[in-house]
Amino acid sequence: MNYLKYACEYKRTLEQVFQEYRRPDEDEEHEGGGGDPFAAKLMEVMELLHGNLEAKSRLYKDPSLSSIFLMNNGRYMLQKIRGSPEINAVVGEVWSRKRSTDLRQYHKNYQRETWSRVLNLLRDDGVITVKGHVQKQVLKDRFKHFNAAMDEIQRTQGSWVVSDEQLQSELRVSIAAVIVPAYRSFLGRFSQHFSAGRQTEKYVKLSGEDLEAIIEELFDGNAVSMPRRRT
Repeated sequence: MNYLKYACEYKRTLEQVFQEYRRPDEDEEHEGGGGDPFAAKLMEVMELLHGNLEAKSRLYKDPSLSSIFLMNNGRYMLQKIRGSPEINAVVGEVWSRKRSTDLRQYHKNYQRETWSRVLNLLRDDGVITVKGHVQKQVLKDRFKHFNAAMDEIQRTQGSWVVSDEQLQSELRVSIAAVIVPAYRSFLGRFSQHFSAGRQTEKYVKLSGEDLEAIIEELFDGNAVSMPRRRT
């Protein structure tokens, strides 16, 4: 991206070079369109770079990490474009909007891969409450699976790095907005079904504030296991 930025500073000279050494097939492509050969070359490089990043993202076995990789690099590319009047003038707003749409999709993919399964644990889908009665063992299993899922996320995703502070904040806010209210509601509805004391401590390991704190520590690159907190 830095090389492309510098290339744009020599746009007029490079336009002359590409005009002089344009291939016959390129003449056909731009015939009647007054096409800019330098802009065409730059857009070709941008598309190759984008395709290369998507190919590299598929090397990650974890789909969530793949989405984080694409978000990190996609945000970097957009920042470079919007921070340089020269390259922004060549690339154009349409391309930038397209990449912004891609970024939103990567974000949705990450949310789906990581947090949808966590959210599903906090739903009473007719299994926890049957004919008005809470199934105690099912409830215990839900809390156990939720605690295990949060522990795994904290250990793995806590080691991931999102260097752009705005992107890091957007991720944390979007996660908290979905998970924290659902968990608070789940706690309010079901935590009283455990006996006070050791049984509650065994299954209800996180308060709403604890969950918020865990989310705030994600993407800093400092992985830690979930402390055995008390509500």
